[in-house]
Amino acid sequence: MTLKRRDFIKLSAGTTAGVALLAGCTTPDSAPAAGNSPMDKLKPMTDGIVPISKAERESRIEKAQRLMVDNKIEALYLDGGTSMQYFTGISWGTSERMMAAIIPAKGEVKYVSPAFEAERVKELMTIGSDIRVWEEHESPYQQVALTFKDMGIRTGNIAMEERVRFFLFDGIRKEASNLNYVSGDPVTIPCRMFKTPAEIALMQRANDITIEAYKVGVAMLEEGMTPQDFRAITAEAHKRLGVSGGIGANFGEPSAYPHGSIQQQYLKKGDIVLMDGGCGVGGYRSDISRTVVFGAEPTDRQREVWDLQKKSQAAGFEAAKLGDPCENVDIAARKVLTDAGYGPGYKVPGCPHRVGHGIGMDGHEWGNMVLGNKQPLTPGMCFSIEPTISIYGEFGVRLEDCAYMTEEGVKWFTVPSPAIDKPFHDVA
Repeated sequence: MTLKRRDFIKLSAGTTAGVALLAGCTTPDSAPAAGNSPMDKLKPMTDGIVPISKAERESRIEKAQRLMVDNKIEALYLDGGTSMQYFTGISWGTSERMMAAIIPAKGEVKYVSPAFEAERVKELMTIGSDIRVWEEHESPYQQVALTFKDMGIRTGNIAMEERVRFFLFDGIRKEASNLNYVSGDPVTIPCRMFKTPAEIALMQRANDITIEAYKVGVAMLEEGMTPQDFRAITAEAHKRLGVSGGIGANFGEPSAYPHGSIQQQYLKKGDIVLMDGGCGVGGYRSDISRTVVFGAEPTDRQREVWDLQKKSQAAGFEAAKLGDPCENVDIAARKVLTDAGYGPGYKVPGCPHRVGHGIGMDGHEWGNMVLGNKQPLTPGMCFSIEPTISIYGEFGVRLEDCAYMTEEGVKWFTVPSPAIDKPFHDVA
């Protein structure tokens, strides 16, 4: 009995050995020689990656402190998560135990940590040297209140970063009720929204890697496979390229749902395949979508919708002008669809969501390309351009590439797909 590729993946999805054998399980009568699988050609693409430096993190803190002074904020409280990593370099998962960083408007960063985690925090610290600890039977909120006092903060505003969990905020405000609590957005958003050359370089590498993973995934599409099979292949491709990542997929009618469907799907010839995914490099993300037709010549209907989608994406890119509002990208891309009879607005058939989102350390962050966002497009802003055409009962098409603003204007991280039957510009 010959094991089918999709059955093998179900048994050993994501393992190096498993995916390496995929090419040898295609037919019962013949197995290609080792090295013929697209997967076998992959090599790590991580050479020369330059991580964010301590000096850059220090400059981020200096900027945050200037913004705190401008906004009459005495300190910024950070829970474990992306913003803590952005400012301090510490990547810390969240649990019921508080581990926090506090950036004062003047002075050094201080940390509040469970006592038994202090040595691990010290290993991770490159910014600041002051750790305030609390034992298991003690209140971390009292330690935070004491830290504010030691910083000389007895009145004024304390900013809470947007991802701070409510129970932490609630405990702190009860323990330090003499202080006023405000949003940290006026500090964190102006810092994180505008990327430096070092950040853009990491994002560029992430995008370059994901495109290579896409090429393998598309080449290994096979009749009868499931979206889970495809994700396993692309996770393995990213792994061989040296990073953690993956690409989801939806086939046929479920491709009309922008984030997929609960229907179990099995790929068949003539299906639209809508793919969406990315990876992380040095803490920075890629996010790319491609749409192809599997195993058959595209129908006139598929080609017509795909070509309209490409025209819409190009219009969004052309509308990204320095100094113009973010909403112009959405307006321009959506107009192409509306003029063709889709929509209007978010109505389906049409594009049921904004045309793009900000991207950086998080796959989705500030700087959305959406109606009503008057934020001027400024050098360092990074965002997706991804209008979707959703046609329930038929299929969906999405082309997503990320772009960034420079002093000369907008640039792509990745070259958009040339045609429905040519998803990559450099592949025949």
